[in-house]
Amino acid sequence: MTGGRDAPYFSRMTPRPAVVLLSGGLDSSTTLAVARAKGFALHALTVHYGQRHAAELAAARRVADALGVVEHKVLGIDLRAFGGSALTADIAVPKDRTAAEIGHGIPVTYVPARNTILLSLALAWAEVLGAWDLFIGVNALDYSGYPDCRPEYIEAFEAMAKLATKAGTSGTRTFTVHAPLIRMSKREIIRTGHELGVDFGMTLSCYDPDERGAACGACDACQLRLKGFAELGVPDPALYRNAPAGT
Repeated sequence: MTGGRDAPYFSRMTPRPAVVLLSGGLDSSTTLAVARAKGFALHALTVHYGQRHAAELAAARRVADALGVVEHKVLGIDLRAFGGSALTADIAVPKDRTAAEIGHGIPVTYVPARNTILLSLALAWAEVLGAWDLFIGVNALDYSGYPDCRPEYIEAFEAMAKLATKAGTSGTRTFTVHAPLIRMSKREIIRTGHELGVDFGMTLSCYDPDERGAACGACDACQLRLKGFAELGVPDPALYRNAPAGT
């Protein structure tokens, strides 16, 4: 979460481990950099859940290598067995939506229970590692209406983690889900990433990239990303199929 709960409170001699969900996108890469800046020993978890934008897995590997994680696990599960989303089924990814359309309702790119599944996997690994800190790059401002990106969701997951784990019920500590970007705009996230040395040219945010990993520039994720770079007044170094104006 934000504020004092994110302050480093571990021994300088023995950095505390943290599990960081890393998709290879702009937000998760910045979150990884935030966790590094706080002095945590980074254990990055990337989940290949059957998403059509599998090129992000290569991006996640690039970012993990660049930011010096202790360990990077890529875990495969198949949410295409359920479908229900443009990212996990043969449903068209919305393109060229207006800002009003992006900000209204829950779009078809919502993957049912995705963050609950991803955080649960991160929690399982954290319990094995003896880690009490999980990081996730959710954002409640410049986002596409996903219900599992809200502060109240993060707080509810923390409460569940305490009740549902051996570590949570028998220990003297509790799990903390850090969402350091949750109240930031995309412009603020990009600025934070720049300050922490993130090379955004390594990242991929697009919901519908081509086989080269080039972003479409028109889906909701691309539009929100490009808006953030434009507001900050710097070009987006990511690869696009057709370079958007100003990049």
